[in-house]
Order: sequence, then structure tokens, then C-alpha cells
Amino acid sequence: MDAQGRENDGRGQGGHVLPDDTVPLRPRLGNHHATPSRAAHDGGVAHPAGEQRAPIPSPAGEPITEPKRSGSGSSGLLKSSAVMAAGTFVSRITGFLRTLVMAAAIGVGTLNDSYQVANVLPTMIYILVGGGALNAVFVPQLVRAMKQDDDGGDAYANRLITLVMVVLGSVTVLCVLAAPLLVHMMSPDIAADPRRMAVTVAFARYCLPTMFFMGAHVVLGQILNARGRFGAMMWTPVLNNILIIATFGGFIWAFGGFTDSRVSPATTTPEGVRLLGLGTLLGLAVQALAMLPYLRDAQFRLRPRFDFRGHGLGRAMGLAKWTLLFVLANQAGLIVVTQLATKAGSLAERAGHSGSGITAYNYALLLWQMPQAIITVSVMTAVLPRMSRAVQDENVTAIREDISHGLRTSAVAIVPCAFAFLALGVPMATLLYAGSDADGARGIGYVLMAFGPGLIPYSVQYVVLRGFYAYEDTKTPFYNTVIVAAVNAAASGACFVLLPARWAVAGMAASYGLAYAVGVGTAWRRLRKRLGGDLDGSRVLRTYARLCTAALPAALAGGGVAYALTRAVGSDALGSLVTLLAGGGVLLGVFVLLAHWMRVSELSAMVGMVRGRLGR
Repeated sequence: MDAQGRENDGRGQGGHVLPDDTVPLRPRLGNHHATPSRAAHDGGVAHPAGEQRAPIPSPAGEPITEPKRSGSGSSGLLKSSAVMAAGTFVSRITGFLRTLVMAAAIGVGTLNDSYQVANVLPTMIYILVGGGALNAVFVPQLVRAMKQDDDGGDAYANRLITLVMVVLGSVTVLCVLAAPLLVHMMSPDIAADPRRMAVTVAFARYCLPTMFFMGAHVVLGQILNARGRFGAMMWTPVLNNILIIATFGGFIWAFGGFTDSRVSPATTTPEGVRLLGLGTLLGLAVQALAMLPYLRDAQFRLRPRFDFRGHGLGRAMGLAKWTLLFVLANQAGLIVVTQLATKAGSLAERAGHSGSGITAYNYALLLWQMPQAIITVSVMTAVLPRMSRAVQDENVTAIREDISHGLRTSAVAIVPCAFAFLALGVPMATLLYAGSDADGARGIGYVLMAFGPGLIPYSVQYVVLRGFYAYEDTKTPFYNTVIVAAVNAAASGACFVLLPARWAVAGMAASYGLAYAVGVGTAWRRLRKRLGGDLDGSRVLRTYARLCTAALPAALAGGGVAYALTRAVGSDALGSLVTLLAGGGVLLGVFVLLAHWMRVSELSAMVGMVRGRLGR
């Protein structure tokens, strides 16, 4: 189910599930208004297409080919990537703090499940209505308008903002009125319990208006990104996270922590629901409004424009049809998993096992996706404009090299992280969620372990699909997503039927990785055919094989140490910290030694780069 990633959403850090394989935020391909110095400042992407590509050192230390850039263009590209990585990292960290405070306030059981179901609704509806099309279709059109229109694309951008606000405003009103039907669709199990249903619907009516501000944040951020201003989109989500942390902190101050209150849908008060709901709404509103100063700094004036006809929006809507189908397939799979996970969590909690429902799934998913969001997304967001120019130049070799570079560079971090989640998932969760009940924290850890190996195909597919998006091909990713969603839904259904309720959600987490493994095989074959039968496969496969060979014994050693220490010192916060530090240290040390012995050049180059920077 391809739609459960988070691509710098500003919302997903709170345990939401968002589409990962919509097109990443794409910098401009060029702008006839840019000066050379401004082009360098904006990320080195405002250069003419058609330039020859010359070998330069990649971050992994091996030469790759990319366009020659005048002045400090390549350094500007690295600067843009660094800004995005830093912003994403801070956003993810504060997002984690946010989930920790949530767990400390309302636990990880049925009340949090109700909040998760209500809070994912606006995300799903926003993506269905137009979120995927904004990224996949309208951003390239916006970039084209900046290049071709006399006003630098300002009028087109204002028409786009106006259209998005009108559509999302209307949809928001309808969805608030239809909140009970939407909750019933997401979880019949919740709908069958009158008290849980009432609480979830109340949460939903506060959360659903956030889709309006979500759309505003995304479209304003895309306008800034098209002008080479990446910081706002990456950093404003931190404000949202801070406000949510303050909201749930206020809940703890007013009603006590979960370990004392044991709050549930049956015991929570209307005042408590109102506090959490209003705080959630305020967080997204502040995140969107915080974009306005950045727009003024970019000399962009917001002006409503209702003259939609004859200005390219209709053509863009026609191109968006495959993206809409893509999103529908994603959301169908998400609904299946949400229904099954909430039902399994309810059954498990009745048997005395908390942390086995949709909250555990979302919290583990959030931690599991961090390496992807910080490493892979940042690498490919900076590389995609190069790939788009290469498509315009019909330079297949350059596209192939960029994809190979993205796969190998990201693998250096992704592969060991995947095995670390498998080996150390439980102490990670028991340390992070020590504020909730111990059984619930362990449940999250088991789900995280099940997610672990799937991080590798999940990251690989993200990179491979960028190749199709560089061609503005949304049809092929749709077909691939149908396969991923179908495999995930079918495997998750099998886990729900065959596994005990306590382990059903862990099985669904493993199904997620299995679905992406199937999807990678399909996407790889199609892209290889599109690029003339070669994707540098032998070199990429060799890198992944060596990294996995180094990571497996490292995970066994680190996991063994962690297991022994857990039995000796326990799984409270201090014991988990000791266990995680010792097990993680062993895992990292063994991995680096084995990878160095096997001469994994990408890792050696990265270690050398880090040493060089620390020595300055």
C-alpha cells in the first residue's frame, strides 16, 4: 500500500499515514528572470538545459555524471539538499516528541486508536481530492508557467491557490457534516461501540477542517519550492509539532498522565476531547499561516483569481486522472488496514494486550520511515531536477546514472537501519514510549521489528518511481501502486484471520514490506525497459548484497547483546537506554568493520567525508 509514507508533510509526524509516492517537491527547472547569483543561491538549478555532464565526486565518493553548472551551482544543489535534510530531521524529531507526549497523555490503546482514525481522515480526503495531483501534475505546470509567462507564473500560481482553496473549503464543510459516515467507513468496530463512536466523531469534527490548512500549506510551499525556496516547506511543520506537544502536555497537566488516569473512550470528558481537537486544528492552521512571510520575502503577492478557463488548469486536470486513480488505490488499501488494525487492537486489548492496534501500527511506521525521510527523500529531491532536465535533453545515460547514484547512496544508511529495527525494535520502543504502559510499548516494538526489513524495498521503490516522474509519467506508477496495495491488503487480511489478535498488526507490518518487495520487481522491470534495458543493475545489486551481508551478522550480534541485557537490567526507561546503547554500538561496529572488509566503496567514502568534516 503505497500511500502510507510521509514526504515532509508536516502532518505525518503525528502518526498519520500519507502518500509517499506522490512526486516530491520539485524545484524549478529554470527561470528567465533569475540572475546567475540568484540561481546559485536557489540551489543551482536555474541553468540552461542541454549542457554536457561531467564527472564529479558524489556524496558516496564515486564519480557520477551530472550537468556542468556555472559558478557554485553544484554547491548550491548540495546546500539545498542539506537544508531539506536538516528541516526534515528537525521536523521528524519533534514529530517523535509529539507521539511520545500523545502516548503519555492518552496511552496507545483504544482512545488513541480513536484519535488516530479521526486524524487520518482529513489526510486521506485531502489526498483524494487533489493532494496527489498538486505534486504530480500542477507543480510541473507551475514550473512551466514560471519559464514561459511574462509575469513569471504569478497569475497561474494565484489561480491554482484560489482553485485549491475553493475546492477544499467546500469539501471540508461536507465532510464535517458527514463525519459519522466517514468514521463508520474507516472502522465498523468503532461504530459498533456507541461511546467510542461518539468520541471518534467528536475528534473527527475538529480534525477534518485541517485538510483546508493542509492544502494551503502544500500549495504555498510548492510555489516557494518552484522559486528555489526550500526552507519554509521543511521547517514550518515544526511549529505544528510544537503546538501539538503543548496541547497534549496541557491534557496531562489538566487530567494527569495515562499511567495514572488510564483514560479511555468511556472515561474521557468532553473538555478533554475539545482540548485535543482544538489543539490539532490550531497546529495545522499555524503551520499554513507561517508560510505567508516567506511568500512576501519571495516577492509573491497572494491575489484571488477566478479566471480559470483558458490558462492551462484544464489540461493539468486531464493529466491528473492517473494520479487520482493512483491515490484511490492507495487509500483503498489504507482503509482495509485501518479497519483490520482497529478491530485487532480492540480484541487484543480485551485480552489484556495494549499496543496492538492502529496506534501501534502508526507509531512504529513513523519511526521506521525516519531514515527514508531524512536520507532518501533528501537525496532524490535534490536530484530530481537534474533528472527532469536530462529527460528534456533525451539523455538516458544521465537518468540511469542519477537513479543508480540515488539507490547506492541511500542504501548506505537504509540497509543498516532496516536490520537495526529488526534487532533492536523492542528496546527502541520501550525507551521512547516509557511514558505509556510497558505492555503497550513492547507491542509497538514488535510491530517495529516486523516493519524493519521492508525498509529496503520501500526505499528502492521510492527512488525507482522518481524515474517515471521525471518523464511526468503518472500512469505507470498507478499500475504499480495497484499491485502494491492489492498485495498489502490481501496479506494483511490473511494475517488478521490466521494470527492471534495480539500479533495480527505485526503481521500487517511485515505485509507492508512484502508488498513493496513485489512492487519493486514490477517497477524495476518497467523502468529498465523504458531506459533501454539497463539500470546499472549489477552495480546496484552488488552494493545492496554487500551491505546486507555486513548487516545480517551485525544485527545478530547487536540483537543478542540487547536480549541478554534486557533480561539482566529490565525494560524500564533506564534499562532500555542501556540495552539500546550497547546493542546499537555492537551492531554499528560490526557492520562498519564487515562493510570495510568487503570494500563497500560507498560506505568508505561516506566515513571519509564525515571524518574530513569533523576534522575542520
